Amino acid sequence: MSVPVADLDHVRYSYPGDARLTLDDVSWQIDDGAFVLVIGRSGSGKSTLLRCLNGLVPHFSGGRFGGMVRVGEIDTRAVAPRDLARQVGFVFQDPEAQMLTDRVDDEIAFGLEQQGVPRSTMRKRVEEMLDLMGLAHLRDRSPSTLSGGERQRVAIASAMATHPGILVLDEPTSQLDPWGAEEVVAAVGRLNDDLGLTIVLAEHRLERVLSHADSVRLLDPSGDVIDGSAREIAGIVNPVALPPVSALARALGWAEIPLSVKEMRTHAAMREVRTALRDRSPEPRRCNIGGPLLRLRGAATSHGKHAIFRDVNLDVHEGEFVALMGRNGSGKTTLLRSVLGFQKLTAGVLEFDGVDRTRMDAGSLRGAIAYVPQQPSSLFFHERLADELLYTARARRVEVDVNELLARVDLGWAAERHPSDLSVGERQRAAIATVLAGRPKMLVLDEPTRGMDPWHKRQLMSVLERVRESGVGVLMATHDVEMVAGVADRVVLLGDGSVVAEGTPEEVLSGSLSFTTQINKVLGGSWLTVEQVVDALG
Repeated sequence: MSVPVADLDHVRYSYPGDARLTLDDVSWQIDDGAFVLVIGRSGSGKSTLLRCLNGLVPHFSGGRFGGMVRVGEIDTRAVAPRDLARQVGFVFQDPEAQMLTDRVDDEIAFGLEQQGVPRSTMRKRVEEMLDLMGLAHLRDRSPSTLSGGERQRVAIASAMATHPGILVLDEPTSQLDPWGAEEVVAAVGRLNDDLGLTIVLAEHRLERVLSHADSVRLLDPSGDVIDGSAREIAGIVNPVALPPVSALARALGWAEIPLSVKEMRTHAAMREVRTALRDRSPEPRRCNIGGPLLRLRGAATSHGKHAIFRDVNLDVHEGEFVALMGRNGSGKTTLLRSVLGFQKLTAGVLEFDGVDRTRMDAGSLRGAIAYVPQQPSSLFFHERLADELLYTARARRVEVDVNELLARVDLGWAAERHPSDLSVGERQRAAIATVLAGRPKMLVLDEPTRGMDPWHKRQLMSVLERVRESGVGVLMATHDVEMVAGVADRVVLLGDGSVVAEGTPEEVLSGSLSFTTQINKVLGGSWLTVEQVVDALG
């Protein structure tokens, strides 16, 4: 019988000033050496549950707390979070939030220094972590110069240096490109397989991690909790949350649900599917695209002597959904900022709505282009979410039905809430509602689905589809290949500051090893989505 390394006993918790219970009578045992996956909608309490394990709830967050949490033999209410750091290593969604030094090796050593670990032991552990996480060649670098995947591995190494019994990760791949995400998941898997380290991981994108999990805890905002094996949960959870290969198996009525591309490719029923789809292709997309809105020609910009992007040609038309993709550091965010006028072009031409805007300041596009940055909280400065929308509408001199617009992004209940009280995914949707209140001609979004659960991501895509159908152009930077395959009209792929591929999702995403979908990895050709396959099979 497995020995629990953590035990939650009838835990009840509510945040300060909130009458609702975020955790309501939660009991949970985590077995030694297990890989536990926590899933659920935004606002279901995943992050709160994880923060109970290292004492951030309630020591840092405050609020009302009942029940007991034990990690090993330690009652988390009896010690401070810093004392629990020896037992629980914690990695947050945003690795930059926990970076405190200017060198990778100093970052790994920082926690050891705070705990008074002898210098000889400290140096040995730093070397161990550099090798274990594949960071030795980056030891002299500043964390701020690393890619998202590299920073996340540094954060894991820092948490692991104290030799904790449990490693807790809160959506560690939410900001990463496919390569960076695979690096992090592979590193976490090695820690579990090779060292027997207990892993507790909250994640929305299950295609990356579901096949690694020994057990899954499914949370619901209503307070319901379901525990089971990965395959058991795959058989009952809403298919929208599943990896595409699992969702396709559910749609086809298979009794055994594959959890990975490998399992899907070798499934006994795949021969029939391949035979049925032989010599066929998905139905072409039908979209009503109007006249040109944005036109970039030969665009380039630089930071000092370093070229960030160069010779970029980009068009966005009325009612067109264009996805901008590429690795972390490929220049996506800077290109968006250049479109908005925040970053001046060093070469090339920028036209919007038929007018040359190359030399104009950002204010000339105010109202015509709406922007949602990676950190949506930067858009909020009122105490009520409803007031954020009203302020935008007044500034743009338009009328807005606040309740209707919030309902479209599933935030009708949040009109009176303070934006900072919302979860990460809820804040993303709130920011989109806020900028849409100004009725822009074009919507620019930088990683809008970061931290968003699959249910609300699907809803957001429906909202953006309606926005597109109303004639608004949409330009979105994203790493979410599965989402792009389902909704984008055109994909622009950046690499090292230049456009390496452009075309329909079928043209750009098909046949890639990383920037493609699970369905394409299984079936090849131009098949990208579950819906395409289901429609073709009738």
